[in-house]
Formats: sequence, structure tokens, C-alpha cells
Amino acid sequence: MPSSVLLEIPALADFNKAWAELTDWLSRLDREIKSQRVTVGDLDDINDMIIKQKAILQDLEQRRPQLDELITAAQNLKNKTSNQEARTIITDRIEKIQSQWDEVHGHLQSRRQQLHEMSKDSTQWLEAKQEAEQVLEQAKNKLESWKEISYTVEALKKQNTELKQFSKEIRQWQINVDVVNDMALKLLRDYSADDTSKVELMTDNINTTWATINKRVSEREAALESALLMLQVFYLDLEKFLAWLTEAETTANVLQDATHKEKILEDAKTVRELMKQWQDLQAEIDSHTDIFHNLDENGQKILRSLEGSEDAVLLQRRLDNMNFRWSELRKKSLNIRSHLEASTDQWKRLHLSLQELLAWLQLKEDELKQQAPIGGDLPTVQKQNDVHRTLKRELKTKEPVIMSALETVRIFLAEQPVEGLEKLYPEPRELSPEERAQNVTKLLRRQADEVKTEWDKLNLHSADWQKKIDDALERLQGLQEAMDELDLKLRQAEVFKASWQPVGDLLIDSLQDHLEKVKVYRAEIVPLKEKVHQVNELAHRFTPPDIQLSPYNLSCVEDLNTRWKVLQVAVDERIRQLHEAHRDFGPTSQHFLTTSVQGPWERAISPNKVPYYINHETQTTCWDHPKMTELYQSLADLNNVRFSAYRTAMKLRRLQKALCLDLLSLSAACDALDQHNLKQNDQPMDILQIINCLTTIYDRLEQEHNNLVNVPLCVDMCLNWLLNVYDTGRTGRIRVLSFKTGVVSLCKAHLEDKYRYLFKQVASSTGFCDQRRLGLLLHDSIQIPRQLGEVASFGGSNIEPSVRSCFQFANNKPEIEAALFLDWMRLEPQSMVWLPVLHRVAAAETAKHQAKCNICKECPIIGFRYRSLKHFNYDICQSCFFSGRVAKGHKMHYPMVEYCTPTTSGEDVRDFAKVLKNKFRTKRYFAKHPRMGYLPVQTVLEGDNMETNLQAEYDRLKQQHDHKGLSPLPSPPEMMPVSPQSPRDAELIAEAKLLRQHKGRLEARMQILEDHNKQLESQLHRLRQLLEQPQADAKVNGTTLSSPSTSLQRSDSSQPMLLRVVGSQTSETMGEDDLLSPPQDTSTGLEEVMEQLNNSFPSSRGKREDV
Repeated sequence: MPSSVLLEIPALADFNKAWAELTDWLSRLDREIKSQRVTVGDLDDINDMIIKQKAILQDLEQRRPQLDELITAAQNLKNKTSNQEARTIITDRIEKIQSQWDEVHGHLQSRRQQLHEMSKDSTQWLEAKQEAEQVLEQAKNKLESWKEISYTVEALKKQNTELKQFSKEIRQWQINVDVVNDMALKLLRDYSADDTSKVELMTDNINTTWATINKRVSEREAALESALLMLQVFYLDLEKFLAWLTEAETTANVLQDATHKEKILEDAKTVRELMKQWQDLQAEIDSHTDIFHNLDENGQKILRSLEGSEDAVLLQRRLDNMNFRWSELRKKSLNIRSHLEASTDQWKRLHLSLQELLAWLQLKEDELKQQAPIGGDLPTVQKQNDVHRTLKRELKTKEPVIMSALETVRIFLAEQPVEGLEKLYPEPRELSPEERAQNVTKLLRRQADEVKTEWDKLNLHSADWQKKIDDALERLQGLQEAMDELDLKLRQAEVFKASWQPVGDLLIDSLQDHLEKVKVYRAEIVPLKEKVHQVNELAHRFTPPDIQLSPYNLSCVEDLNTRWKVLQVAVDERIRQLHEAHRDFGPTSQHFLTTSVQGPWERAISPNKVPYYINHETQTTCWDHPKMTELYQSLADLNNVRFSAYRTAMKLRRLQKALCLDLLSLSAACDALDQHNLKQNDQPMDILQIINCLTTIYDRLEQEHNNLVNVPLCVDMCLNWLLNVYDTGRTGRIRVLSFKTGVVSLCKAHLEDKYRYLFKQVASSTGFCDQRRLGLLLHDSIQIPRQLGEVASFGGSNIEPSVRSCFQFANNKPEIEAALFLDWMRLEPQSMVWLPVLHRVAAAETAKHQAKCNICKECPIIGFRYRSLKHFNYDICQSCFFSGRVAKGHKMHYPMVEYCTPTTSGEDVRDFAKVLKNKFRTKRYFAKHPRMGYLPVQTVLEGDNMETNLQAEYDRLKQQHDHKGLSPLPSPPEMMPVSPQSPRDAELIAEAKLLRQHKGRLEARMQILEDHNKQLESQLHRLRQLLEQPQADAKVNGTTLSSPSTSLQRSDSSQPMLLRVVGSQTSETMGEDDLLSPPQDTSTGLEEVMEQLNNSFPSSRGKREDV
């Protein structure tokens, strides 16, 4: 809006501010509505979001009057101004905010309706899912109940009938699965903007399980059909084979008889014909070998199904008979061959036969070697197993041939005479018959031994190879199952991880919920670590000398490990991001406190979490909150209060109201402290702990006093005050006891209840307190007036005299109990007198006295009422009394009584009697009989020289700092954290930090000493005036001015004689007219005046009177 318009219509500024605030709030609300996502299918999450939406809608409706007021204000502005530009701007802004309001309201209603529909659809989907899971469970139980396939007609028919019935049920259950899928598709389609990972994951699990069930059913159906078909053809094939076996046996018998006829072997033609017939028979036998093995294998299956029945016995007999006849047939075939080969060149045939066998054995040995090494994956090893099974079958088939050949050689060598061997040996050299026979024998025997050795070796290698294959299959199967299971678990975990939203898109209020979910998820995936370890352990067992895993398996193992590591890193990173977001923006962070300041101010945080504030207009920083600075400036208005106890109490009262601690009950404070487990009083609290506890306190106050408590502002202001009181060096830590002392001292509670609570904090478990513990309590308590610059009026910062006073009151016992402490506190010791005065100030705020002030004529008197006990019907209001004004004829040293509540008739009568009594007393009596309004413990002059020592330490540190050539150190808010570039830089920064802390403490001490010094100078100045000025000059304008003491109290002759009314003040608030000449003779010496100053200190508690 143009500045000229704003100057012309000043009210537009307020309108613009209200319009901007409401517009910003609506924009944030709209963004929040759009960013809120729920888990589809999670009824709890949906219902929680519905509740949140309802609360947001209620909040929007509660803001409706604000919109109406803005519209009314806009209409009034338009009516009051004739500036057309201003009227157009106002109309445009009102139309925009009304449109924005309607749009946000529409989004809320639409989202709420969508959530209700989502809840309804999710409920239906969950019900359908539950039904589908029930049928899936029934189907899985049915699959587990299936028995092994039986190879009997009745059993197969029964199993087939059961399978058909189950298939029928499967078709019916398909409807349930289809319903779940349809509803899931609807959820995924209609609510794609929300988190649908739960629906996707559960739907995938259902469909995967359902597909597995259907596959098992199909496989079972195919197996039953195959078994039934095999059972139908088995007996037919068996009969056919037995019929062929009978024919083959007949042929073999005929051929065997023919080969054993006399001189049949001498006829070469006949031998060739018989050899051809034998070859035809052997070909028939070879062609029926597979048929025999299949029949034998299927027969064994049927036998297992018929176990224990008569049919099993019959079948067993037939199979045994078939095996026996088959074996005999093969033996006959080999004998026929051997016999046919037993001719004149038989030894050559035997020699060739053994050579063929050796060549065959060598060939199979090479084939066996070529199968090595063992494969590194399951398919390869299974293929190797199939190849080796074929080799074993060949060995089994060849075994009779080899055994027969060896037996033939043995018989040949045993039966043939030496003469026969001589004829068979075609040796061209001349050898003796014995040598020729020995050579043939050696040759055949050597070849037979080689065949036997190679045969045994081949069988041994085959058995060893089979053992390796079986072991590899078992181990690879275990590895594959472990990898498959781990892969499934990882995929499920990755689906959940994929559903994570970016942390920046999450709502601040939901950060903790997301953090808890991720922590639960991390706990759920912990078992995966053991599974990964199991897979790695299984994989490491496959070493290169034994079994080398294939590249595929190695890549699978590496991929699983990588996925697991990525998952772990993702979870840790997610938790870290959520922790950081929760720390920086969550309910326990300081982010919500950024709204405690308005432009041009900005709230910033130092490295130790201590807040400071940046003014972008002046480009300056400071520790104090802008509102706290304004509050401190406003406290200067109270500096005209001449009595420091009242001045301090009134400042604390204003501070108490600004921090809203006047609304905090002691029980609520204790509940908050217990909720945060703040029981170890000696333990330090960091900034976040302080903020968390204060947030709990002010959240509860906001619920009870919604219009009075601004939580971010109150938390930030109270934190600022606590740090000013107990952490002037801004280290970022204060003790638990200090925190409790500060909060409880300013809370709303009975005075003695506060005393009891504070004593309990420093008392032992037996209920007693020693000097050290009491010193801790009084030290923390005196810091409260010290922060206001009033500590000198209450005995200074040295609490040792107060502790000594308390224990002297208790007859110097080593420990005191609560009752003695309360009795001592009732005397209002000097160091703690400000606290009961604070309670009286609070009680007097609403007091209304039916009396008129004799000075300013105020009637009725609001607040404190001071009644003279020297004159009848003489009253003074608190303003006149605190400023030292008196009426003509009334002296400041006259006795007065203070009331913070309206007087009763009995009190009026009693005061009348006292006035009457005092009428007969002289001024000298009042001067010689002063009344103490508090229990004096020590003046600031009596303290030790700790401040001097601290100043010396400060000077020494400063010299060291200058000697090292370091630049002057700025205050902590101005020094931003810088990353050290070297170890030397780190040392310098650490040393600078320590120097800043020392500097802060020393400056605080020096400030106290300066205050004390100013107070003493002012005191001496006033004492000189008191001694030098004549008594006649004490009256000015018909009034007698009183003079409260600058250190602790005023002289009896220059102050009203109030019971327990503190009258000290700091040097900053004193004026030269605060003290005028005393009524006694001017010859009163300095020592007498000092004695009077140390013996009178006005104070009051509730209702006070002169004693």
C-alpha cells in the first residue's frame, strides 16, 4: 500500500497488520492441509487425521469473528475516507481474504469428506483382506495335509476326487481374492496422493500366496494324472516285457545249445552265423535295458503304495522274478559270446577284448575328469548330477561284460595247455615252448589286471565324485534357500523404505511419530543382520580348492550385502534426519520460539544453544529479548521508590506478571519439575532442558488462561530472565536448584509453602540441612535481587553472614530442621526480606481502603495504606509514602502502621489506643527506641574481599591475553562460530571462550562493587548533609522529607517507624532530596548516625504496626 495513503489514513496500518496476519495464518493452514498424508488402510492413522482436521476446522471457526471484525473495520475505513485508491485497495484485500477463507474452508471440508470415505473404503478393504487371508490359510492348511501320491487305483481315485473338490473350492475362493484386488485398486486409484505402501505390500503378499497355491494345485493335478497313467500302463508294459523276456530266453537257450555242440567251433561259417545271431540277441537286450529300468523303478513306487497288502507280495515276487530272469539272460549272452570266441585264435580275441575294455575305461575316466570341478551354482551342479547318473547307469550296464571278460581270461589261462599256447603264439623268433607260453600268459594276465585296476579305480572315482556332488547340492541348496529368504525380507523392507516421504515434507507435529515408526522398523530388521551373516557364512564355506562359487552366486551374495548395507545406512540417515528435524523444528526444539520476536528482530542460537537476538535495522546483537529490554527500561519508573525492599519487590512483581508466573501455582510447578525428572538439584540443566520444562509449564498455563499466555514469548522471556540471573556468562547451563529457586520464588503460592519447598530441596533425606546446603539455597535466592542491582540493600552477595545468623538462631546446631528454618524466615532476614515484601505488594494490589490520603487526597486509597500512630486520622497512600512526601505537622520518624488489606473495627480501636499512647511520648523517645523491621545479618562493608580477588584475576587474565597478541574479544552474540583451520586456531578459540566466561563473571562482580561504591558515596554525602544542615532547614514547602538509608536503612529520626518495612535503595534511584536533616541535635556524631542506620530498616508483612 502506498505510504501516502498510510499517512493520510493512519488506521490503515492496523488494518494492514491484521489483514497480513490473518492472510499468513490462512496460507500456513492451507499448506498444512495439503501436506498432511495418511497411510491408506491404517484406520488409526486415518482417525487421528480426522480428529486433527476437526480441530483445525474448529480453530478456523474460532477465527471467524476475527474475519468479521476485519470486514467491519474495512467497511468503517471505507466510510471514513474519500480516497478512491484507499477504498479500492481495501475492497480488493477484503475480497482476497474472503476468497482465501472460503478456499481454505473448502479444502478442509473436502479433505475431511475424503478422509471419511477413505476410512469407509479402508474398513471394507480390511474386512475383505481378512476374509481372503482366512481362505488362504485354509488353502495352505489343505496343501500341508496332502499325502504323498499313492500308486494304487483306489488311492489315486480318492486323491483325484479330493483334488477336484479342492479345485472347486479354489474357484470359489478366487472371488475373495478378486474382491480384495478390486478394493485395493480403488484405494490406490482414489487416494494416490496419500501413502498407499501398506495396501500395495499386503495386496502383493496375498497375490503371491494365491499364485503359489494355484501352482501347487496344478502340479498336484499333473502328478496325479501321470501316476494314474503310469499305473494303467505299468501292468501292460510288464506283461509285454515278460513276454519278450521269455522269447529272448528261448533264443538264448537255443543259441547256447548250438555253441556247445561238438566241433561246432571248427566250422568258421557256422561260428560266423552263430556270432551274428548272438549280436542280434545282444541288440535286443540293449534296446530293452531302459524299459527294464523304468519298470523296476515304477514297480518300486507301486510297492511302497501297496506296502503290507497281498498285492504288494505278488508284485514283489513278479519284480524279483523279472530281475532274476533279466540278469540270467545277460549272463547267458556273455557266456555265448565267450564260448564263440574260444577258437584257435581265442587268445587274440581275448587280447582285443581286454584292449577294448581298457580303451572304454580310459574314455569314461576322461569323461569323469572332464566333469570336474564342481559347479558354483545349483543349476550347474544339478546338470553335473544328471550327467553322472547317466555314467553310473553305463557302468552298471558294463559291469557284467567286464566281469565276464575277466572270468573268461581266468578260465582260458587255467584250461589251455602249454602246447596249445605255443601254437597260438606267432613269435618269429626262435623261443622255447616254455618261454612262448609264459609270454602269452603274462600278456593276458597283465591286461586283465589293468582292466581290473582301471575298473576299480573308475568305480572309486565315480563314488567319490557322487559324494562331492551330493555334498555340493546340499550346501548350495542351503545357500540358495538362505539367499531367497533374505531377498524376500529385503524386498519387503525396501518397499517400506520406498514409502518414506522426504523429511522436509513432514509435518512438525508428526516428526516424533515418524521417528518412533522408523525406530520400530529398525528393530524389526535387526534379525536380517543374522540372516546376512548366515548367507555370508554359507558362502565363505565354498573355498576355491573345494568349490568355487559361480560369478552369478557371488554377485547375488554381494548384491544382498550391498542392499543390507544401503538399508542400514538409509535407516540411520533417516533417523539422523528426523532427529535433526525434531531437534531443530520439533516440539522440544527452539524453532517454535522464533515467533517470540517480530521484525526487524530475529532470534538466533549460539553454538551452546543459548539464544541471542539480532536487530537487522541497527545490525546489532544482544543477549536480551527485545521485550525483556523494554521491561527492564520500564522498571526505571520504579526507581523513585525510596525504600529498596519495596522497590525491589515492585520490580519483581512487574517481572512476575510479564513472565506470567503469577498464574503458576506451586503444585503445577512441582508437577512439571517431576514430569521432567528434575530431582538431582546439583545436576546442571542445558538450554533444551530448560526450554522443555518451561514449555510444559506454559502449555498448562495456556490451557488454563488462553488469552493471557503467549507460550513462545513467555518461554523465551523466562529463559532470558533465568540466564540473566544464574548464567550471566551465557555458558548455557544452570543448576537444577537455581532453576527451581527462580521459578518457585515468583510463582503463585503461600509464602511459607515456598519456604517449605525450597528447604526441602536442600535438606537431606532425614529432613535436616547443614550450613553448606543452606548456603547454596541462599546464594541462589540472593541472585534474584542482585540481577536487579539491589543486592547491596540485602547484605551484599556474601551469604555467609545469613547462614551464620540462621544457625545462631538455632543455637549453633550442626543441622537445622524445617521448623527452625521457617521460624528464622518469619523474622524476615535481611538477605531474604524482599520475598515477603513481594507477597505483600501482590496482596495490596487489589486492596481498597475507605480512607483518604492526607497528602494527595486520594480516596479511597488503593494498594498499601499507611496510618500514623502519632496523629489521629492521618493516612498516606503508597505513592506518597514511597516518594517520601509528608504533610505539614507530620514527621517522617513518627511511627506508622502498614495495611495491605482493609482494616477491621478491632484494628481501628487498637490503632486509636496506640495513637493516644504515643501522644504522651517525646521525640527523644522515638529516637532512642527504634524498631527493626527485619533481622539484620550484615552490611556490604562486612563482606570479604572476594571482589578484589576477582578483579585481580581479571587483570591477570587480561594481561595474558594482551601479551599473546590476541585481538579484543567481542561479546558472544557477535562472535559467530568459525571452524578452526589449525590446532593453534582451536586452542585460541577455546582460550578466548574461557576468557569471555571469566570476563563475564568479573564484570558482574565489578558492577556489584561499583554499585556498592556509589551507594557508599551517596550515603556519606547524605550523612554530611545531615550533620551540617541545621534542623530549621529541614522543612520545605510545609512538608518534612524523610530519608531512607542508602545501604540498608535510615536513621530512626528520619524515617517512619514501621514494623518490618525495608527502606533501602540503590544509588541509581537516589536523589539529594531523599534525605533531609534529622529532628535530633546536629551534634549527633557520625558514629551515632551509622549506628542508627544499622539499627533501623522499615519492612511490613500483611498488616504491620509499631511494637
